[in-house]
Amino acid sequence: MLAVAFLRAVNVGGTGKIAMAELKALAEDIGLADPKTLLQSGNLVFEAGGRSTAALEKLLEREIAKRFAIQPDVMVRTAQQLKATRTRNPFPKEAKSDPARLHVHFLKTPAGAAAIASLNHAIKGREIAKGVDSEVFIYFPDGAGNSKLTNAIIERHLGARSTARNWNTVTKLVEMT
Repeated sequence: MLAVAFLRAVNVGGTGKIAMAELKALAEDIGLADPKTLLQSGNLVFEAGGRSTAALEKLLEREIAKRFAIQPDVMVRTAQQLKATRTRNPFPKEAKSDPARLHVHFLKTPAGAAAIASLNHAIKGREIAKGVDSEVFIYFPDGAGNSKLTNAIIERHLGARSTARNWNTVTKLVEMT
């Protein structure tokens, strides 16, 4: 089974430094076949065998902590799950016209409808959030860098840890699988 691991807060703002070549080597050392990375932000595509996504998350979190002395949350999705995420994107127009401003937040645990409503109520700008299963899609029409909607606010209202990737990255990762 092909899978994708998303590492939270890796190589962002000078924290959680991991060279992608070292992440790839770690994956090989722990028995994940044919690992590939994308960009420097902690995206790892690999053959997982029969392991569950929960077991892979725990394995990667434990081994990253041992080898690199950092503890990023890891969210794993199968290739099928990631393709389904692309298919159920509630912002198809924005995905085509403005993919860098459409972000998918991959959640550690699913957020319910009340959590999504709470997040939308907290939005003070023009951002729009829509949740589907363990992903929340957020369109930042003015750019995420200009937004007051921070990851801390998003996680607080969703009640779950998350890591975000823009639509361009999601699309590239789907193509890699």
